[in-house]
Amino acid sequence: MNVAGGQAAQYEYTARRNNSLSSSGRQLVFSFILAVSLGIAAGFFLIFGAWPILPFAGLEMAVLYGALRYMDRHAADYERITVSGARVAIEVQEGSQVRRLELNRHWATVVWDADGGRLALRFHGREIEVGRHLCEDRRREMARELNRELRG
Repeated sequence: MNVAGGQAAQYEYTARRNNSLSSSGRQLVFSFILAVSLGIAAGFFLIFGAWPILPFAGLEMAVLYGALRYMDRHAADYERITVSGARVAIEVQEGSQVRRLELNRHWATVVWDADGGRLALRFHGREIEVGRHLCEDRRREMARELNRELRG
């Protein structure tokens, strides 16, 4: 049994992104790709005089840098669902924003779209999607667990 906010939580599920590279690992990979790409571009420029390669190599590295910065900003993203007593608390961190939502356990229903693998909690005509950081099998398992916990 987990403890959340001083109360004993009956159920808590936290889903995080799978970050196979740390921030320093991403920097190392980027540095290596940068050196190789610009080295090849500089070689073609110096040997063959193919100067148009240089701006394209620079553009390619700028796009790669942007993608890796996006990954760094979202590396700590998570979703946490806590079912405790008569309430369900949902906490979602995306980048630097943290959203929290509490709802009545008895009003919440689990929406599972098996075709698209979409999982959401519905309450008062509103839906909040959960399990976005999980593969389809884990979302299916989470849907079963949530159904059991909301009905239990």
